[in-house]
Amino acid sequence: MTNPLLSTAALPDFAAIHPEHVQPAITELLVAAQAALDEATKPETPADYDTLSRILDTSTEHLGAAWGAVGHLNAVADTPALREAYNAMLPAVTEFSTAMGANEALFAKYKAVVAAQGSTLSAPRQQVLKHAIRNFVLSGAELQGAARERYAAIQERSAELQQQFSEHVLDATDGWSYIANAEELAGVPQDVLDATKLDDGGHKLTLHFPVYLPVMQYAENRELREKLYRAYVTRASEQGKPEWDNSAAMREIVALRQEEAQLLGYASFAEVSLAPKMASTPDEVKTFLRDLAKRARPFAEKDLAELREFAKGAPLESWDVSYWSEKLKEARYAFSDQTVKQYFTAPKVVAGLFSIIERLFDVSISEAKASVWHETVKFYEMRRKPSSPSPTVTSAVPQGDAAALGSGPAGGELIAQFYLDLYARNGKRPGAWMDEVRSRWLKPTGEQQTPVALLTCNFASPVGDKPALLTHDDVITLFHEFGHGLHHMLTQVNDLGVSGISGVEWDAVELPSQFMENFCWEWDVLQQLSGHVDSGEPLPRELFDKMTAAKNFQSGLMTLRQIEFALFDMRLHGEPGAEGHVQKVLDEVRAEVAVLIPPAFNRFQHSFSHVFAGGYAAGYYSYKWAELLSADAWSAFEEEGVFNAATGKRFLNEVLEQGGARDAIDNFKAFRGREPKIDALLRHQGMS
Repeated sequence: MTNPLLSTAALPDFAAIHPEHVQPAITELLVAAQAALDEATKPETPADYDTLSRILDTSTEHLGAAWGAVGHLNAVADTPALREAYNAMLPAVTEFSTAMGANEALFAKYKAVVAAQGSTLSAPRQQVLKHAIRNFVLSGAELQGAARERYAAIQERSAELQQQFSEHVLDATDGWSYIANAEELAGVPQDVLDATKLDDGGHKLTLHFPVYLPVMQYAENRELREKLYRAYVTRASEQGKPEWDNSAAMREIVALRQEEAQLLGYASFAEVSLAPKMASTPDEVKTFLRDLAKRARPFAEKDLAELREFAKGAPLESWDVSYWSEKLKEARYAFSDQTVKQYFTAPKVVAGLFSIIERLFDVSISEAKASVWHETVKFYEMRRKPSSPSPTVTSAVPQGDAAALGSGPAGGELIAQFYLDLYARNGKRPGAWMDEVRSRWLKPTGEQQTPVALLTCNFASPVGDKPALLTHDDVITLFHEFGHGLHHMLTQVNDLGVSGISGVEWDAVELPSQFMENFCWEWDVLQQLSGHVDSGEPLPRELFDKMTAAKNFQSGLMTLRQIEFALFDMRLHGEPGAEGHVQKVLDEVRAEVAVLIPPAFNRFQHSFSHVFAGGYAAGYYSYKWAELLSADAWSAFEEEGVFNAATGKRFLNEVLEQGGARDAIDNFKAFRGREPKIDALLRHQGMS
């Protein structure tokens, strides 16, 4: 039978991919990629951009797409057999990637291309080369002998440890449950009771967020809240099953990163991490975070004082904060998250989101057929409206095949496609994220490849014959991830490496995602998104006004919490030797910035996957850094009109379509006409 991972079809056949396909397919693709690398680095191969792309990009892009499909399934449909197959091939993939990134002959070839063609190439291609030269250096291409071998060993071991860290968090999350009776669940919303009910009348509580959060917000039983809180914040730590303990992995990951930095000639891994980012130095980041903390602290102290006063002497431990905060919000603003939730059904929200995108960016979105990994996953196509002119692209687009450029049921030129996986389930990694199947690329053959995105959330599933209900925070999360998707899908750059989100500085990559969140606070928008689960009536104006009044409820506390995470991350990766004192560093950061200190048993860091298993090492500050940019960008829409066609087109042209072809600050200034300012961020969070 044909191995689906070796297929050159436009889309992966996710349903047909099985664990036994992984080893033979990835092995074959690695051999092909190595042959392409050998060909590209031959002395007789000309130092020519198009020649290198034809030889190398074609092969490595196929490998990346196949391995990406395996990695995606490992994240959303994990099974013991798939995990074993993925982990078995991870060292080989890491080894090839590391060797290619440090290949001296390829490095020399790229430098020769810069010397021979640099000034004559398009701006995006010049950016590709600039990034490539920098990345060769950061990948150890200038290292020799034992240092080069050690660098490669570090990469392989780090990949193994990060995968292990992620698995431990998933297993610890899936591996905990508690059977509660109806009496224990007094106060918990009915939809949560329905979703957790067992045949014998009990209720199975888990640590998945659609169950965990409402229990923490509404359960009157304080002992139950403490039980869930303790289980949640000690996941994958020494306080749980030894086989899921991330303590050793965490220390080794940080130590290996520091060793890598020293091999490359940097004082700390934080400096390595910042080399390709907007921020220049760790001190610049820490100054930014501490300045924001100073501005937020009076508001956080006020938030906490109000909460203590409202609780009227009742205990206020970490497992009490969400409960009393929800009670205070209900008392102050006369509504609850549960009330709001009844107006946001998943189908209505998704349809409303698509309508906004269609209106703002002159595209059409329609459901299409594709092979998926779970029955609840949907697949969509995004097309340019037939009446809309095609944008000016960075290089001429020749006639491609019918699948790439033709018109389908929705009409118009195909721009992109995406998968939408909304609901939480066992075997699916917690959180929400956007990933890619493929990027926009004008292939050396002349075929136009269009981008395909993977949009993943972990919302509560539908119960019975009723649609899934989303909290307003869930709606914001969906818009956030779709902002990443738009950045990937609406690019008009045709060169791999700077197409879509590729090549975008990590501390600017959150700009479009955080920008999209603002739509969730617009009255006209929420009218499109809402429809009561029973009556179909849209969100009432009175309730919307209450939500708006509560928008910045406890924003001081939430801001300090994000700064706590970011400063911990930056210090951990910026201070050699910190790996031996992870808890001490976190305790010091909390003492410096937090106004509410969690209990001593809290092991938040053991499940901090962004930093230990994701791409945010010494980069978690990016959320706040990019939030400054996104708030300032949104202020242009506030000034000129939320659906102002010219403003939307300018954002599309100068930010989304540009991808990584220009530096992020240049994209921002082209859109806003000036440098970014902090004023809008403070105003949006009620801290001006």
